[in-house]
Amino acid sequence: MSTIIAVVTFVVAYFLIATEKIPKTHAALGGAGVVLAAGVMDSGSAFFSEDTGIDWNVVFLLFGMMVIVGILRRTGVFEFVAIWAAKRAKGSPLRILLLLVLITAVASAFLDNVTTVLLVAPVTLLVCDRLDIAPTPFLIGEVLASNIGGTATLIGDPPNIIIGSRSGLSFNEFLVGLGPIVVLEVALLCVLLPWLFRGSFRVDPERVADVLALNEREAITRPKLLLRSGIVLALVFAGFVLHSVVHLDPAVVALLGAGVLVLVSGTRPKDYLAGVEWETLLFFAGLFVMIGALVKTGVIDSLARLAADTTGGQALPAVLLVLGVSAVLSGFIDNIPYVATMSPLVLALTHDIPDPAHAEALWWALALGADFGGNLTAVGASANVVMLGIAARSGTPISFWQFTRKGAVVTLLTVALAAPYLWLRYFVF
Repeated sequence: MSTIIAVVTFVVAYFLIATEKIPKTHAALGGAGVVLAAGVMDSGSAFFSEDTGIDWNVVFLLFGMMVIVGILRRTGVFEFVAIWAAKRAKGSPLRILLLLVLITAVASAFLDNVTTVLLVAPVTLLVCDRLDIAPTPFLIGEVLASNIGGTATLIGDPPNIIIGSRSGLSFNEFLVGLGPIVVLEVALLCVLLPWLFRGSFRVDPERVADVLALNEREAITRPKLLLRSGIVLALVFAGFVLHSVVHLDPAVVALLGAGVLVLVSGTRPKDYLAGVEWETLLFFAGLFVMIGALVKTGVIDSLARLAADTTGGQALPAVLLVLGVSAVLSGFIDNIPYVATMSPLVLALTHDIPDPAHAEALWWALALGADFGGNLTAVGASANVVMLGIAARSGTPISFWQFTRKGAVVTLLTVALAAPYLWLRYFVF
């Protein structure tokens, strides 16, 4: 009975989120309330369990970075970067999009992709406001790039950290194994974007002339606060990159950075809390509880085992199946609990495969499928949800299907490119 309640609740809530019949936060919290009231989840499972509970690391990482970005926004640095990017691209919206996409993809390889989205989105909104163009293509393109770019390294996407822990693969092995395909996928994305958003790059020449005439240095209104914020942000980034050395979770690093910046900046609570996306944080909480119910009742585990058992112990079919199933499932449920559930099964599969290269390819298939699959729908990855929350607050909401129509195309083509890459690199050469 608990399994039926968990599945039906998730399907209904997902339907409400996808059709936008009610606000997505209401749907997520309502679904969480149902599984809690029905006894499928108790307070321990929902709030304290690492396997089924709310991922507080994600919630507090987002909160800490939102506070830091809120304070940083008061310095004028985002307007500075916006004007700089527009001038370097000579006011061409398409060239600006490609420049910001490349910056996002590279940054996401070395920072959490949610953090990258939080930093890039304000710049994007300012550029689009200056040029009087719709920001939707830019925001969608950047979040797609963040999910692809974050795949390249051990620290770029949370599922990779889980895979690294289970498999024993190092930062350098991730970079060597996944870096080449990520470069190809980013290039593919840059080719796709002008087609996906054709007709969206018209701009008034007078607006372009106005932007090109601006002096970006004049945008910095509080240089002392910028200096302090820059130092704190650099330390936070260092904490992210040196995770294996300092042994502090990214959420702890973000909260420490936010606390230090609040102290040294003297910013009032109403100012630095104004930038926090409270609805986004509550949406994540509800979504985690519903997904936790699927994990607790064994639904996700059963799906993963069915996929694994279908391969019959053969390496190449196993790799391709793990890649495809991971891409589909990660598009509909958060890829963190999915990878946490699937990684022990992949580990078991590797024990039956004598060739180390073939066994390693299984881990890359899981990472590529889970990370690229995050682009499939608007709720497939944390970065997607955050970006949609930012868009809504800026007055230019992006609907579930508006994102998913573009994301599904990108997911299909990126996964299709990843399959021959794994075959050629690990089974042919």
